[in-house]
Amino acid sequence: MKFLGSISKKAFAEQPESRAILLSTNIYNVPISDINGNSINLSEFRGKHILFVNVASKCGFTKQYKDLEKLYREYNEKLMVIGLPCNQFGSQEPGSSEEIKNFCEMNYGVSFIITEKIQVKGRNQHPLYQWLTQKRLNGKTNSTVRWNFQKYLVGPDGELIDFYYSTTNPMSSKITKNLA
Repeated sequence: MKFLGSISKKAFAEQPESRAILLSTNIYNVPISDINGNSINLSEFRGKHILFVNVASKCGFTKQYKDLEKLYREYNEKLMVIGLPCNQFGSQEPGSSEEIKNFCEMNYGVSFIITEKIQVKGRNQHPLYQWLTQKRLNGKTNSTVRWNFQKYLVGPDGELIDFYYSTTNPMSSKITKNLA
């Protein structure tokens, strides 16, 4: 990997912000692992929309897993849904990776990708969420993740289309109009 200007290898390794700056030109370069610890190569989804959703198992919006699964099954040729467990809002995702995986499978039959538990805001914000929430990285808009089940839709060419607050149902026409 090439390192830019004054950003050293050490800074890249130690500072999430430095990683995001280097990776900002392309969302497909952002590293993330699935709930089993295996690397996800986001470039495998080039040509499809990707809906990123920070999820939690003990939230009032948890029932949206059902509609996320419905959305994924209905549009899976055009769409990848990726759920990102996060415990930053009311400690509503306290479980281990195994507990989260079992909860999603047993209660909602989730077949879309669930990632490792991450932070979506603050000092240790994951580089993916730095890209999703910062205009200087995504080229579209700044946003703040307000609660669990906030959604970010990325287009087939890796451009941020829009974001949707928790109250927007995954099957909403606000989202599905982009998949037609």
